[in-house]
Amino acid sequence: MGAEAEYREARSVSGRGAGPDRFEHALRGVAVDTQGHLYLAGDSEVKVFDAEGEMRHRWFTSRPVYAVAVDGEDVWVGEEGQVEVYEVGGTRLDEWRDGERLGLVTAIGFTAAGVLLADARARCIRHYDLEGGWLNDVGERHRKGGFHIPNGVVDFAVDADGVVHVANPGLHRVERYTAAGELLGRFGRFDGRDPEGFPGCCNPTNVALASGGRVVVTEKGGPRVKVYDAEGRLEAVVAAGDAFDPACKNMDVAVDPDDRIVVADPVRLQARLFERVGVAA
Repeated sequence: MGAEAEYREARSVSGRGAGPDRFEHALRGVAVDTQGHLYLAGDSEVKVFDAEGEMRHRWFTSRPVYAVAVDGEDVWVGEEGQVEVYEVGGTRLDEWRDGERLGLVTAIGFTAAGVLLADARARCIRHYDLEGGWLNDVGERHRKGGFHIPNGVVDFAVDADGVVHVANPGLHRVERYTAAGELLGRFGRFDGRDPEGFPGCCNPTNVALASGGRVVVTEKGGPRVKVYDAEGRLEAVVAAGDAFDPACKNMDVAVDPDDRIVVADPVRLQARLFERVGVAA
């Protein structure tokens, strides 16, 4: 690894508690829109915060929520057996169910012509058209019979070209696919000492994309946030060690318009924002 970018924690949003801007039991999903608004999903609620960290909206979902994503003016929420679509103020616009295919929806993404829903029960990604018609699966032809997810979560991110970047933790790598399911490439290896590798039984757990094709991942045991360049070379360890409680795992991650990394802390029940502050040789 050459020069390493340095990051610092800029602030945190929400937290554990019974207040209207807090979560009592779980924080599982985080998303960011083009204005830098944060969408936090946990318990059976979605809470929306502005760029200064003030809560602007909140609403209840019909089931416990496991994922959240924003597509233009629509907010998509992943649940067990279904997804719900809301406007930003919380009015429900639609509901998608697919009894044959949707188990537990743990990530949501979009292409120009479709919607991608991670199904942790089937260990693959379901690809639908914009009307909710099933097109194909991504990852179901894997030699493991789907993505190898001992952590119980399938997570992915979609870039501007429609390439799907998927965390495959049991195989210690990030894989790239077309929306049609064709494997394009991958990077990663098992290594418990070199930070460029992925340690333990099953890392990375979650993935997001930053500018310049950079890939952000989170890990568990011990919890860590890292950034790789577009070629899969380690660029930075953003946070590790005592930055997180050792019990943190499946830390959902997003990147805001200013390239700040937003991590859902499942112990503190906070969204934690990390910003780049410089480059050290």
